[in-house]
Amino acid sequence: MLKVAWSSLYAHPLPEGHRFPMEKYELLPEQLLYEGTLSEANFFKPEKGDEHWVRAVHDGQYLEKLKRQQLSPSEIRRTGFPLSEALVERELHIMQGSVMAADFALEYGIAMNTAGGTHHAFADRGEGFCLLNDIAITAQYLVEGRGLKSVLVVDLDVHQGNGTAALFANNSKVFTFSMHGEHNYPMHKEKSDLDIPLKDYTDDKTYLEILGENLPALMDRVAPEFLIYQSGVDVLASDKLGRLGLSLSGCKERDRMVLETAKKSRVPVMCCMGGGYSQKINDIIEAHANTYRLAQELFF
Repeated sequence: MLKVAWSSLYAHPLPEGHRFPMEKYELLPEQLLYEGTLSEANFFKPEKGDEHWVRAVHDGQYLEKLKRQQLSPSEIRRTGFPLSEALVERELHIMQGSVMAADFALEYGIAMNTAGGTHHAFADRGEGFCLLNDIAITAQYLVEGRGLKSVLVVDLDVHQGNGTAALFANNSKVFTFSMHGEHNYPMHKEKSDLDIPLKDYTDDKTYLEILGENLPALMDRVAPEFLIYQSGVDVLASDKLGRLGLSLSGCKERDRMVLETAKKSRVPVMCCMGGGYSQKINDIIEAHANTYRLAQELFF
């Protein structure tokens, strides 16, 4: 059974006019239920959980500053979010959702988190709508807590996974792969184990050819025991922040390529949502929903 993390806390309200589309965290589960892709039985609600794995990745002082609402104004501006106690609670639940989804993926082959993909968070700071890094926390849990020797992070959000890259720069057990817009945020890129920068307005054909050339080779090179997939849909041509040129069908084929590769290689995969900022919320929901439809089609 496909297990999917979701909590009402994921849709934490932000001030009116804020550009981060929090409504997608409510609309996506509703769409998946409405169309019958998922039932209530597919969803699990993550609790806040043990902070051990958060502290295994993030600086303890930074975590305490978050929990006590003691970030400086400049630190808050860097995150892009107005800081609140509820927002920190949301982040901690998202982190636990990804860790729990990883456990379900080990059991069922795949599992999902309807949030997460917070790849811009560093050990001691948040950036770009990311306070804590669920990808890094999950990878560390798999290596340290579950004894895996090789985890592959496939980050296909339009923005480089800079926080994840920095956190695992000296860790041979976690291989970070980021395929992203060359001229997009962050302006200063960290060094992933493999970075593929893309030109503005890269189209479906070019994108899928590049991914198709690199992903199978990575599976052979890394021989991962687990795959973490950051499936951001800000690669769409309609995305306000993306600057790439993928269609909805191209984005779906991207997801199919990743999930089929994992399935063929018998490597469990945990998918986290990542970004999506198209003008029309329907485009965001449709692109994200395709990932779940494919998971059901390919694995169950």
